[in-house]
Amino acid sequence: MADSSGGHPATMTTSEGPRERQLAIAEAVIRHGTIGVDQLARLTGVSTMTIYRDLALLEERGVLQRHRGKVVAVASSLYEADAEFRLDQSVADKQSIAVQAAKLVGQGSSMMLDDSTSGIWLLRTLKDLSSYTVVTNSLLVANEVADQQLSKLVLTGGEYEAWARAFMGPLAVEQIRSMHADLCFLSASGISGLSCYHPYRDNVEVKKAMLDSAEVSVLLVDHTKFSRRALFSFARLDTFDHVIVDAGAPDDLVAELTSAGVHLSVAPPTADPTD
Repeated sequence: MADSSGGHPATMTTSEGPRERQLAIAEAVIRHGTIGVDQLARLTGVSTMTIYRDLALLEERGVLQRHRGKVVAVASSLYEADAEFRLDQSVADKQSIAVQAAKLVGQGSSMMLDDSTSGIWLLRTLKDLSSYTVVTNSLLVANEVADQQLSKLVLTGGEYEAWARAFMGPLAVEQIRSMHADLCFLSASGISGLSCYHPYRDNVEVKKAMLDSAEVSVLLVDHTKFSRRALFSFARLDTFDHVIVDAGAPDDLVAELTSAGVHLSVAPPTADPTD
């Protein structure tokens, strides 16, 4: 629970009941994005065993997930999950989408990639990046490119957001708008009707800038995004030159979007998401 000054959460007393404690845990996880079990135990004043029981209940309710010894908030209309956590979500679907998207990338292409983790799977699919120029605001994308050591990398300035492992804000947007690329590859936190959404305005401004600064726009979106909602709209599906979804997308949804004028392609599943 936060104090009235908006500072760090106040420590609870053990006299407070399980419901109050679980609410405090959920608030702390949402506020921090990622938090350790020991930190939650100190916050609530109970044992780690009690914390694990509370976490199991909250995970069952879809509030949070446990990942690599940490507790991570689940993406919602108001919140996007930690970037490294998202990288490990829907791996097979993202890889199949990446394989399909890679067909659009010609030798010597310049690409803009936002902080969406789908872009990382695209880079891993391309493997040899030596002939490409990559423009990104994502530190994870930048590290993926830098490991190749041969490709040209442009990392935007801006204010670093740790949860996204990316740079946001006016400086990032200004630099993106000063350039032009052959392609941009983006994703969305949620899709409703024909509109693409994200919980945070800063991310939306980066996505809009990339859309305006690329010759060809590509949306990479796994089927789980069609069951989510978020606050800010940044584009319509039918404004993208290509929308690539995985095979988990329902046939009726694919037919509906295609009839609405969306340039949609369904990526066939890959044999092994770890290849």
